[in-house]
Amino acid sequence: MRLEVKNIRKSFGDKEVLHGISFAVESGSALGLLGRNGAGKTTTIRILMDVFKGDEGQVLLDGVRFNPKKLGIGYLPEERGLYPKKKVGEQIIYLAQLRGMGPKEAKESMKKWLARLEVSEYENRQLETLSKGNQQKVQLAQTLVCNPQIIILDEPFSGLDPVNSQVLKDVILEEIQNGKLVIFSSHQMSYVEEFCKDIIIINKGNTVLSGDLRNIKREYGKNRLVLSVSDMGHSELRRIADEKFGHLITVYGNNKEQLILEMKPGATKQAIMVALIESGLDVETFGSYQPSLNDIFVERAGD
Repeated sequence: MRLEVKNIRKSFGDKEVLHGISFAVESGSALGLLGRNGAGKTTTIRILMDVFKGDEGQVLLDGVRFNPKKLGIGYLPEERGLYPKKKVGEQIIYLAQLRGMGPKEAKESMKKWLARLEVSEYENRQLETLSKGNQQKVQLAQTLVCNPQIIILDEPFSGLDPVNSQVLKDVILEEIQNGKLVIFSSHQMSYVEEFCKDIIIINKGNTVLSGDLRNIKREYGKNRLVLSVSDMGHSELRRIADEKFGHLITVYGNNKEQLILEMKPGATKQAIMVALIESGLDVETFGSYQPSLNDIFVERAGD
């Protein structure tokens, strides 16, 4: 399957909040749908799920207008959507039947997913009695109970400790490997890097970056070096960079000790290293810049 979102626009009143969003994702892969709070991610997801209509654009599945009612979507919202005073197992079965499963099949699937997510012991407990992390695992169980071919996960690791995070990570990777089509929205960039082949970054309703994550990281690292010198040498490093080799464009890390040098055309690593040694600077770090997704996100989605 190939799901395509093409040139989606959406306004509320006289304010347009999506300005032509487009992306595509195929079965057996995951797309990272990224953006700051209020960027337009949730609006995009709701249009995709047909909660409300876009003003322009279309959503296609294998080239045909997508009808989510005919092909169920497994959706894990950021805000918990289950009933706090209802028993875990009963409500998962109830929701599975609303999505078309028979009672026996729904019960078997419920038990399977509670076991897989290591929360079987809570089947007959009210949801509100569970910890925040176990509630999140139950919510993922209801997302997957109907074996959806399209899975949308909005901050799935919220409230989870490292052990429970690993359980969810394993399940999500299994679903991708089993050919599911996954859209993954999170502010935890390390998870996005693990799961997602492609990303789209939305800022204020506009697409500011999209494509294959490996290619994006390769382009961001091209002609850039990461440098650090002792505190006394920062001003001299900036002078040398500006005069000879390029521009120090940003701070690397929170301690303001490592800087990113964007190299001028013709500048080489060897020449830069020689100049730094000849200047007498105490060089602590010198190497190719390998950007994280977090670095890229801050640069493209920051004000």
